[in-house]
Amino acid sequence: MTGRFRRHRRGTTGPSGLAGPYAQKTVSLALQGGGAHGAFTWGVLDALLEDGRLAVEAITGASAGAMNAVVMVQGWLEGGIDGARAALETFWRRASLDGSLSPAQRAILGLMLGFWSKAWTDVIAPSFSPYQTNPLNINPLRDAIDALIDFDRVRACTDVEIFISATNVWTGKVAIFKTQELTADHLMASACLPTVFQAVEIDGVPYWDGGYMANPALFPLFDETMTDDIVLVQINPLERRQTPRTAPEIHNRLNEITFNSTLLRELRAVAFVKRLIEEGKFSPDEYKNVHLHRIDASDVLDDHVASSKSSAEWDFFVQLRDAGRRTARSWLAANYAAIGQHGTLDLHTALS
Repeated sequence: MTGRFRRHRRGTTGPSGLAGPYAQKTVSLALQGGGAHGAFTWGVLDALLEDGRLAVEAITGASAGAMNAVVMVQGWLEGGIDGARAALETFWRRASLDGSLSPAQRAILGLMLGFWSKAWTDVIAPSFSPYQTNPLNINPLRDAIDALIDFDRVRACTDVEIFISATNVWTGKVAIFKTQELTADHLMASACLPTVFQAVEIDGVPYWDGGYMANPALFPLFDETMTDDIVLVQINPLERRQTPRTAPEIHNRLNEITFNSTLLRELRAVAFVKRLIEEGKFSPDEYKNVHLHRIDASDVLDDHVASSKSSAEWDFFVQLRDAGRRTARSWLAANYAAIGQHGTLDLHTALS
């Protein structure tokens, strides 16, 4: 594990990556997936872009986090900060039930987000596979992605590194797809819920949602970037102080725990390496002393049960976007000065 923290060396001067005219500091972004709750991340990104003081060297994402990452980069390539903000809004508008979806796409989107619903959990998913319920493998998000993303242009981008996670169905291991290889299939694989969609095959290998094995994957940011600062946008709550009792409540909480488990393991690895650096057993010249920061949706989403991930109404997306913007602005006001100096996520509290 510690080999993943080897410091990456290359020349750099000033902010690097996606850097607007007012960028002063550089970070990497780590974007969780979580269905419709990914609209909170849209709001966070919108506020960070609007603020303009942070350059982005790399982005790692799973599922909805992967969608947000690639859409933002595409928009940046088209029009810088304003282009990135516009592209994110366009994507979430098209992904909503109020967007320009055909009746078939609306039905499948309802099933996709209904992955968390009582009827789907109790009746359909245990009895039928997506090869039966969705034999044509219709995915409304693919049309939105195909319409928005010029993958040739994204693959040619050298300003920012993108890491997209998916789960290899055969091995059960995480697969990380990088900027230079990205296609629509890689994004669909990262967001492939196995009870709704047929596995996405890439070079003959089937993949499911990246959230199962990396939500998101932090390790590519340890040794493939220069910046020590990682901003995690977390939308799956670590804690819920209620005991689930109904079948959908149990299913919802199991999903949250599953989609956070690999993240917690990586946070423990960060804490372990930081402790060894502090004790003088590892040299900070050789091992990256990661500065972790977190923009957390818990205060916003605590009032929403996990099944609200199934809401695809535009008004709900906007509500989450606005909450993400407020949270990001508050986080910047409290923590901007620490970037480049030290982490602001208390790992002891987060892991205890």
